[in-house]
Amino acid sequence: MIPGPSAAAPEVPTRLHDRIQPAMTTPASPPPAILLMGPTASGKTAAAMELSERFPVELVSVDSAQVFRDMDIGTAKPDRETLERYPHRLIDLISPEEAYSAARFREDALAAMGEITAAGRVPLLVGGTMLYFRTLLQGLADLPQADAALRAEIDAEAAARGWPALHAELALVDPVTAARLPPTDSQRLQRAIEIFRLTGRPMAELLAASETARPPYRFLSLGLLPADRAVLHERIARRFDAMLLAGLADEVAELRRRYRLHPDLPSMRCVGYRQVWEAQDGTIPMKEMRDRGIFATRQLAKRQITWLTNSLDAETFDCLEPQMPQRIAARVAAFLDR
Repeated sequence: MIPGPSAAAPEVPTRLHDRIQPAMTTPASPPPAILLMGPTASGKTAAAMELSERFPVELVSVDSAQVFRDMDIGTAKPDRETLERYPHRLIDLISPEEAYSAARFREDALAAMGEITAAGRVPLLVGGTMLYFRTLLQGLADLPQADAALRAEIDAEAAARGWPALHAELALVDPVTAARLPPTDSQRLQRAIEIFRLTGRPMAELLAASETARPPYRFLSLGLLPADRAVLHERIARRFDAMLLAGLADEVAELRRRYRLHPDLPSMRCVGYRQVWEAQDGTIPMKEMRDRGIFATRQLAKRQITWLTNSLDAETFDCLEPQMPQRIAARVAAFLDR
């Protein structure tokens, strides 16, 4: 069922549109934009549709899997009826044979946001691809490519001296990065040291330079997080079972028939599609496909929660709370009424 306005919906100011429009054209007051982020199965789409019923927003998808055409079941893409009532931008952009990058997302999202703002409405970006959200907000830092020889050299130093010693060395040349990394985080320490040795500049300085590309919007960042991950895991299992009943295996078979695909393509590395592909090819037992798909989806949710908690500054709401949509709507009303 498509959620409609709740009886407990906050009152939307009658002149809200009139207040938003001047803000969009006044340099001193950037136009508003809303980010709605959360792990898979956290209820993002339902919350976004409810906000669409109450506010002058237009939806922009932030989902690295829903950009692919004909990949509908396994990506939990809204159905045609839902999309007609609640149009989403940045869905069905490319063939499963193609690749889509964070850089291209940023370009496409900013273009969509500009059109929405020009029409006197508010962009509402909703999804679970946290890298895309970070790229939108922070831009793309000009960081050097990995250097295998230098990494081997750093690893050898760590083996001889220990990562705490390299952490202390990093603190001398890049204190900002060293302050946020524990001495045990070998992977990130290696990267920070590698960047400094390759460029002679601290990673923190290079990342700060990308901040100048922050979009000219007044953002409200909202994050959906589960108070009990076990309940989220149950949701994930039920949703994956529903996808299988809806014909996920047939969808993958049809994709393989229609397109020139291979298992290393980004589209076929998506959670669910990878497991079905492997089962169809016989590389995993068919009876294990469901459990592997559910496990992979739980791991995806774990990564999304880590991103949202550690890398994105968002106001968080318990996605399992029954009144979550009403609480979010009240927060959006206050934001747009400023």
